[in-house]
Amino acid sequence: MQIKHAKYIISSPDYDKCPIPDRPEYAFIGRSNVGKSSLINMLCNNEKLAKTSGSPGKTQLINHFNINSAPSIVQKEKGKLQKETPITEWYLVDLPGYGFAKVSMSSRRRWEQMIENYLRKRENLTIVFVLLDARHSPQKIDLEFLEQLKTWQVPFCLAFTKADKVNQRTVSKNVKDFLEAMKKTWQFLPQHFVTSAAKKSGKQKILNFIEETNEGLQ
Repeated sequence: MQIKHAKYIISSPDYDKCPIPDRPEYAFIGRSNVGKSSLINMLCNNEKLAKTSGSPGKTQLINHFNINSAPSIVQKEKGKLQKETPITEWYLVDLPGYGFAKVSMSSRRRWEQMIENYLRKRENLTIVFVLLDARHSPQKIDLEFLEQLKTWQVPFCLAFTKADKVNQRTVSKNVKDFLEAMKKTWQFLPQHFVTSAAKKSGKQKILNFIEETNEGLQ
């Protein structure tokens, strides 16, 4: 799958203010400053789609993006008009990061409640991509967040980011160590992807995974 059209729609303060749940929805979340916006922009071929920042806690609302919702393009071939093969429309959602952020405790708690409401109550939420920094060994906060998703019965997969920032050996070790840490409490491991926004690695695998998931919903 290729993303041919991506457009920002709305930023919502809670799940009940989100767009009508009329299509599959894929949410992206991770610790603050994990490279979430950069990954989203890489997937959508638009460096300015999601706002990036070196300061943790930049994303504070539930941000929806319309994917592949442009009108069908009509092409002329051999004197005949032909429409492109229909493509599935879906929502991409940029969620606030969890963990460290330079905000007050009250603001942090509000974010936590907003995220929990969204993850537990958003009816068209298909899969959550949990982003993990490939430069680091397993972090307790990430493992605890996955346990919370298990409790809420939220389907998810893993996306290891910033794989270009360290050597491949380190990335492979950190990914393996994280999956091994999960095995202590998980019977089955989720699908995982290793990505780099700078090198665009992992992009097609993630998009193909989303495409296959959408096809399974039809």
